[in-house]
Amino acid sequence: MADTMVNTVQLPSGNRMPVLGQGTWGMGEQRARRSAEVKALQRGLDLGMNLIDTAEMYGEGGAEEVVAEVMADRRAEVYLVSKVYPHNAGRRSAIEACERSLRRLKTDYLDLYLLHWPGSIPLDETVEAFRQLKEEGKIRDYGVSNFDTDDMEEVFSVPGGEGVVTNQVLYNLLRRGIEWDLLPWCRQHAMPIMAYSPIENSGKGQRAILENPVVEAIARSLNVTPAQVALAWLLHQEGVVVIPKASSEAHVRENRGAFDIRLTGEQRKELDRAFPPPQRKVGLAMR
Repeated sequence: MADTMVNTVQLPSGNRMPVLGQGTWGMGEQRARRSAEVKALQRGLDLGMNLIDTAEMYGEGGAEEVVAEVMADRRAEVYLVSKVYPHNAGRRSAIEACERSLRRLKTDYLDLYLLHWPGSIPLDETVEAFRQLKEEGKIRDYGVSNFDTDDMEEVFSVPGGEGVVTNQVLYNLLRRGIEWDLLPWCRQHAMPIMAYSPIENSGKGQRAILENPVVEAIARSLNVTPAQVALAWLLHQEGVVVIPKASSEAHVRENRGAFDIRLTGEQRKELDRAFPPPQRKVGLAMR
């Protein structure tokens, strides 16, 4: 049975999503790592991090197969998210893609299904497929990923577009561009965002956050790690769900520990000075 579960945030549909979850990008690609990946995700469930985020793109379905093993007898505990490739997001192809994901995941429903990024297939087709999947009980909610403000306006303009419940985007101390207009737009629509790569994904980007003197000083003062400070900063943002990747059990425990950190107002101001918020519109960053 899981430890105390993390808090949840309400989606526009009325359903709730955990604010801290587990990402699976890069998983399912190497057979030798599979056991460790399964154990790490299971440890996350034990620690109350019920949200697992995956995609048909990750390991070309391999990550979904890892998640299936994780959920073998624990499906009811998991808030399960997957994503469809833009080239599979047509009126019929999105339904077929979802059904393939469900087979790989060995489940009969997703809690949330996302369009991975904007593509060339008209959004009204994608949304129509998502609505049908929801009506059939194969997904409980649908949303988007890597959509900027104008993309959000566009999807809201198509029939059923107002049913989008979240937007998953790159957001961390180093990449705060969404704070200029996208994050306020989502908040105006009572729509949480999901922050991926919360501690960056390149070595250079990670060092820029984790070796920053302000982050290091706050970490020392709280007796936590710099990574936990970076995650805690995100968890303090209104309407933000955080999905760090965790490929080892130790890493998972570190991520879970970030949920219990309370940054003071002064510490948050120090982080704002070290990583200034945007002063103008910035193009949406992507992994």
